[in-house]
Amino acid sequence: MIRPVDENGFSAEAWTRNAAAYEAIRTMPFNAELAAGTLGEARFRHYILQDAHYLIGFGRALALAAAKSPEPEGIVQFAKAAETAIVVERSLHGGFFRDYGISAETFAASPLSPPCDHYVSYLLATAYGEPYEVLVAALLPCFWIYAEIGTDILSRASAGNPYAAWIDTYAGEEFGTAVAEMIAATDAAARDVSPALRERMHRAFTRATQLEWMFWDGAYREAAWPV
Repeated sequence: MIRPVDENGFSAEAWTRNAAAYEAIRTMPFNAELAAGTLGEARFRHYILQDAHYLIGFGRALALAAAKSPEPEGIVQFAKAAETAIVVERSLHGGFFRDYGISAETFAASPLSPPCDHYVSYLLATAYGEPYEVLVAALLPCFWIYAEIGTDILSRASAGNPYAAWIDTYAGEEFGTAVAEMIAATDAAARDVSPALRERMHRAFTRATQLEWMFWDGAYREAAWPV
């Protein structure tokens, strides 16, 4: 596990508060079958399409975090994170898009699923309407949970797993370093805030964690708009 440097800081407390939710994510059918290499292609295809949509919104929220950062170092960190979300992670998606024959036109024509739309809308509403401290707390679960899930799946993944590229990306050292930097930035933001603002940060972290579960669950169900 990627452990915060400050064991008494906001991030450590937030993770403890949401440990049950993380365990629900770790053991949910999507991730169990992904580790076993038995996840159906249709489900992963749905996931990868929605994740590509999500990363556009996530990148915008990161860019807004850069704009709101009170320190120059934060501007650089979040601007680079936005670039990574758009360029690096989308290159991962691009490989799967080619494998599945998903063209740029197909992607553009695919609507955001209800869970994806909810998550992106939540992050952008938080980015526009909440202070920097709350925004970084809302952004942290996506980083941290993906790194922990990637590492966990790597430890139990089947040989010749068809989703190895995905697993290797999120279990990799480079992504782990980015997560550690995000944890440190969030703890720095939480330092010396009022109890009321700290609690707003906790609510944002919890809601984003819940939306992580909803996103993977929606991919497993191939969720679509009912009407």
